[in-house]
Amino acid sequence: MNDGTGSTTTEDLLRLHAPQVLGALVRRYGHFDLAEDAVQEALIAAARQWPSEGPPDNPRGWLIRTASRRLVDQFRSEEARRRREESAAALTPRDAFTAPPPGESRAPSEDDTLTLLFLCCHPELPAAARTALTLRAVGGLTTAEIARAHLMPEATMAQRISRAKQKIKGVPFRQPGPEDRDRRLATVLQVLYLIFNEGHTATSGSELHRADLAYEAIRLTRAVRRLLPTGAVTGLLALMLLTEARSAARTGPHGELVPLDEQDRGLWDRAAIDEGTALVEEALSQGPAGPYQLQAAIAALHDEAASAEDTDWLQIVALYDELLRRAPGPEPMAELSRAVAVAMAHGPEAGLAELKGVEKELAGHHRLDAVRAHLLERAGDKEGALAAYQLAAGRTLSRPETRYLMMRAARLRG
Repeated sequence: MNDGTGSTTTEDLLRLHAPQVLGALVRRYGHFDLAEDAVQEALIAAARQWPSEGPPDNPRGWLIRTASRRLVDQFRSEEARRRREESAAALTPRDAFTAPPPGESRAPSEDDTLTLLFLCCHPELPAAARTALTLRAVGGLTTAEIARAHLMPEATMAQRISRAKQKIKGVPFRQPGPEDRDRRLATVLQVLYLIFNEGHTATSGSELHRADLAYEAIRLTRAVRRLLPTGAVTGLLALMLLTEARSAARTGPHGELVPLDEQDRGLWDRAAIDEGTALVEEALSQGPAGPYQLQAAIAALHDEAASAEDTDWLQIVALYDELLRRAPGPEPMAELSRAVAVAMAHGPEAGLAELKGVEKELAGHHRLDAVRAHLLERAGDKEGALAAYQLAAGRTLSRPETRYLMMRAARLRG
């Protein structure tokens, strides 16, 4: 990230240019898997060299030149690939291995980023593979970083990424046609949404918030919006900004979870809230509201309220009603959030009644137990709340959530 002084770190440059460089190589030579390996080697070389020597005048040109040389070296190292090397050499522009002047580029950078996103989110790939490949090829994260983010061994993640690259081997490097773009864009946005959610509230591990994943999701969504500023893309970016704006207030001094109604709202990022609110208004003006626009509108109502009591809960319930009405299928998590809003608007007993509608879909999920515990506590049922808090604490894999739930249970025990 930018350090706030206007300077740009090596990490910023590498993550900015990684998808552009990969796009240039795949367009020129094909062979996504080999090109991606070559780009990773170039990124490693830059990470070692640039901090001490300073970045070159044209970082992207340097990376393209270095990665291209590594790729051609791979072709030359295998006798069986001789014909491929000759074909690639014939197609390579005469100035391919020289960096263009500062400020100039041979490759359309933003188009490359979007094309890579569509490629990594190919519908034939499993959802987990789409996320991993997107973080690797477009987000610029290493396999080790992605493995840590998913709390799995690096070797396992490497196999997942390798299988994904093999699956899309031979897929043309181009954006889908208009007839297929909307369907593919929905997949891209879903992957970015999943990446952001895992960053904002980690499903397991010792940290509640993984800032690197949340930051990458926001950065990539901005890149998509620059090229495809649809209502859905704008709404997703607004949702991310409005949600991430609260991150500084979501944990206490010992890393414990702080729920929304207890957060110090003075710690919220007002600039992000202002930007997100403006984006919500823009998104809602771009036609019928979809799930991202509606969720962003809900987030804006939370962020604009001076306190939990001042929140327009009736409007939030109405927005959840509209969200569920337009959903193509069951949305148990949205229904769970709606139950909380109903409780805030009409009392905890009303919220508890709403939980009956999601008990089957969320059976055994810690969030259902946690919400039930909270509403039972508000309703004065201390014994029921204590049991529900303990049950939720035993089911979550997130240590910050476990600490929070056990703390709530301890308060009830007196």
